[in-house]
Amino acid sequence: MRGPGRSDPAAELAQARKAGGESALRPHLLSLAVAAALGLAFLSEPLRLLDLRLYDLFSTIDPPRPAEPGVVIVAIDEPSFAEVGRRWPWPRSLHGRLVEKLRAAGAKVVALDILFSEPSLAQDDQALAAALGPDVVLSAEESVIAMPQGVQTSRVEPLAALLAAGARSGSTSVDLDADAYLRRMPDQPGGFAALALEAAGGAPAAVPEGALIQYFGPARSYPTVSYYQALDPEQFLPPGRLRGQTVFVGLSLSHPPQADSGAGDAFPTAYTVRERTLTAGVEIQATIYDNLRGGLFVRAAPWWVAFGLGLAAALGASLLAGRRSSWRSALWAAVWIPAIAVLSWALLRHGRVWTSPALPMAASLAAFAGRVGLDYARERKLRRAVSDAFSRYLNPAMVEELARNPDALRLGGERRRLTVLFCDIRGFTTISERLRDEPERLTTLINRLLEALSAAVLEHGGTIDKYIGDCVMAFWNAPLNTPQHAAQAVRAGLAMLEAVERVNGELAAEEGEGAPRFAVGVGVNTGDCIVGNFGSRWRFDYSVLGDPVNLASRIEGLSKAFAVPLLVGEETADAAADAFVFLELDRIAVKGRSQPSPILTVLGPRETVGPAGAALGDLHARMQAALAEGDLPLAADLAGQCRALWPALASYFDRTRARALAEMGGEA
Repeated sequence: MRGPGRSDPAAELAQARKAGGESALRPHLLSLAVAAALGLAFLSEPLRLLDLRLYDLFSTIDPPRPAEPGVVIVAIDEPSFAEVGRRWPWPRSLHGRLVEKLRAAGAKVVALDILFSEPSLAQDDQALAAALGPDVVLSAEESVIAMPQGVQTSRVEPLAALLAAGARSGSTSVDLDADAYLRRMPDQPGGFAALALEAAGGAPAAVPEGALIQYFGPARSYPTVSYYQALDPEQFLPPGRLRGQTVFVGLSLSHPPQADSGAGDAFPTAYTVRERTLTAGVEIQATIYDNLRGGLFVRAAPWWVAFGLGLAAALGASLLAGRRSSWRSALWAAVWIPAIAVLSWALLRHGRVWTSPALPMAASLAAFAGRVGLDYARERKLRRAVSDAFSRYLNPAMVEELARNPDALRLGGERRRLTVLFCDIRGFTTISERLRDEPERLTTLINRLLEALSAAVLEHGGTIDKYIGDCVMAFWNAPLNTPQHAAQAVRAGLAMLEAVERVNGELAAEEGEGAPRFAVGVGVNTGDCIVGNFGSRWRFDYSVLGDPVNLASRIEGLSKAFAVPLLVGEETADAAADAFVFLELDRIAVKGRSQPSPILTVLGPRETVGPAGAALGDLHARMQAALAEGDLPLAADLAGQCRALWPALASYFDRTRARALAEMGGEA
């Protein structure tokens, strides 16, 4: 018979393991959800800038370069300022002379990245205009101003007289990102670099919206000559140095300004992060020229592509992580996440498409971390389940140990040396008959007593196996090792006797003379048992089987016959001999054993029994011998002496003396 609410800790743990395991789709769906959330987060400005910074890093790793630079830069640099000996702006007649010198040196196109929007000295303007022609491109600027009523776009053109001479103008304006870095290809038609390419006979490649500039190196990576050298190429330049070249003229200092200097016509580029320098505007125009000439600019994948790649990466990482995180998961993460970066760079390098690895890497990391998180949560849930399942059967210290190491509960049978305890309520049938019309009160009383008895087991490290009606079965040394388990079981038995007296006292105080009075019999035995799960696939219990269990039950039943509340078997007494003093009461025949088995009771802890225990042992042995020899008067007398020496066993000695007197035909 099983008490109300009774269940089995191992069965509950197995159920917890099953409940703790998620479906196959759960981690994958979680990874996709996290990836989707990250994808939306990456639409924010700070994370978009992170993507662009990654582009800066990746685009500078072995960038594709044109076979030959398409532009030679004529730099207005420090040496030129020293040679010219004039402050800026220089006379336009000087620029006109430069154009003529470059044309004479064989330059195919001359592009002046200098804005001539305001008149200067008339003769200087005329001298410049006279040198211009269809092979010259001048700089123009466009500005976009956001206004409440809309966006206003204005263009600043060179002087009309200069354009009338046959030169064309192209915008040198650029669009900076939110971090002030220059990455975007110009999206306005008729740009400075595009017109220069057309003048040189080339066809600029169509630029898709949002295309990114591919830089080929840090500042001053393009072939450069000084302005003063180009004014006298015969003297300063090798023969044919400028023949057939497209020449860009603009400010380009020999030592580019620092990134935080705020110098004009110089911009942060992909190389600024590494080099900490800015690149001159004329060199950026040369870079745009080669991007258009060779189609080397980079197409930025739309956001929905990045979003999809993030989902795919998260799903892939989730599949690789498996059902349980392990060292293999860590190995896959160490391979998978860098592989995303490598693939992103390969697509950029060879496909000219930028797909930021930030979202796929973040989503993958979240998937791997999510797998670990799910396992951690599952482990926590399992530990809670272990604690909940065993808190009703084990003491808190053992529950804590099982929670730290659930595998310590080995499912399936194993042979172990255990100490088994049975505790039965005496006279429960009589009490039940008295309260047959009050089942609620009977239930309250039995639960109150069972709670006290169970607490005694748990406080001394025992495992409650089951409640068999009004009987409690417990055992020690499973599922965890319990040192001195025999002594612990004896302590629990003594504590049960004290608990019964405490409950009786409480009931008497509450109900007076009519209160029920409980008594128990406790039997303890030690031996090799099989402990594990027993039952069927529909129901099983974590319990113990074996001859020592049967003997413990029989010993408990004998406690009534001996009028002694606590009896133990020989092996329990031997195992707990260092802690307690025992008194052998009798020997009983046990099925399967050739020799009778001793039945003993506990006199008390060894440190408190003292010499009286030894004296009692001697008197009791003489009493047993007298009974065996038929010397009933002596046996009765010795029983009386034993009772006087050890009143705690008065009922046992009174029964022994009464039996001897009865056999003699006398009266108790």
